Amino acid sequence: MDMGYGRVSAKDQNPERQLVKFREIGIDERYIFVDKLSGKDFNRPRYQAMRLMIREGDLVYIDALDRLGRDYDGIMTEWKYITRELKADIVCLDNETLFDSRKFRTMGDFGKVMEDQFLSLLAYVAEQERKKNRQRQAEGIEVARAEGVRFGRPKKEIDEVFTHIYKEWKSGALTAKSAMRQLNMKHRTFYRRVNEYKNFLGNKGSN
Repeated sequence: MDMGYGRVSAKDQNPERQLVKFREIGIDERYIFVDKLSGKDFNRPRYQAMRLMIREGDLVYIDALDRLGRDYDGIMTEWKYITRELKADIVCLDNETLFDSRKFRTMGDFGKVMEDQFLSLLAYVAEQERKKNRQRQAEGIEVARAEGVRFGRPKKEIDEVFTHIYKEWKSGALTAKSAMRQLNMKHRTFYRRVNEYKNFLGNKGSN
């Protein structure tokens, strides 16, 4: 049986791009599983539901390795559990040449060694990229603070940093939680500022 697993990091993000790929392959909608949660661990309800259904000979499609998870050790553990203990297969659609476990299976023990090497490399790169993005965000905030931008204080004027992070949040590039953390704002303050910004835009458009 073919299955598809998709993931986005927050409820306000849209997984449709991943779902389209699964539908094009011909996966039945009943066997497409989507979580709207962080990939920091594997305690995700839809992922766990799919995991319980996997049987020997099944094929699990994911859009990219980081959709499976973002933790280096976790990715390795889950991949090996599915392919070696459950004896199912995994295909990463964004890199099928390297990440189609069926190819490694035909190579016997040597295939396992090759699979481990490729998987280690890509999982490591995915995790380092995640860390790098977080570091860039933190550095951007520090630069803004050094230039006198204040975070976490409700105010009527709309500063450039809030505007930038608001746009990132609205586009789905940031979760609300990430936006609040970067702005050092609590839930209430963040959404009050969001409403202020919307009103600002509305007033600006009517002038």
